[in-house]
Amino acid sequence: MKIVRSRMEFETKTQIEFVNITDRVAEAVEKSGIREGQVTIFSPHTTMSVVINHNEPLLLQDFMRILYRVVPVDDQYSHDLFELSRGMKSDGRSNGHSHCKALLLNTSETILVERGKMILTSLQTVFAVEFDGSRKRDLIIQVMGE
Repeated sequence: MKIVRSRMEFETKTQIEFVNITDRVAEAVEKSGIREGQVTIFSPHTTMSVVINHNEPLLLQDFMRILYRVVPVDDQYSHDLFELSRGMKSDGRSNGHSHCKALLLNTSETILVERGKMILTSLQTVFAVEFDGSRKRDLIIQVMGE
């Protein structure tokens, strides 16, 4: 079995952002030379998720509305108070809400690879979901198989 690991870097621009990474993951699969196996996309961040869903603008608005409703920005998060009370090094963000949103979604996704291509339907898109933007981010892509 062959294992090929790479890192994808990008920058987000808004607080919550669905970044379409499908083509970049497909490129990593192609470069790996693996024809049969699987690809895993992993977020090494506690305020970012990886999901597969439909890339339709109004649906993406619905996703964001639900995330803001379930985990509102203006609630009082103990995480934010903890950083302030402990004098911890902070980048100036009160981001307890971002951590809580990430808890609701996946840290990674695994997709089967067949004949050198990801098995996704025409309605499936791979997204990196930012909850604490704008930031410089990276994802780890690991392709395994033969």
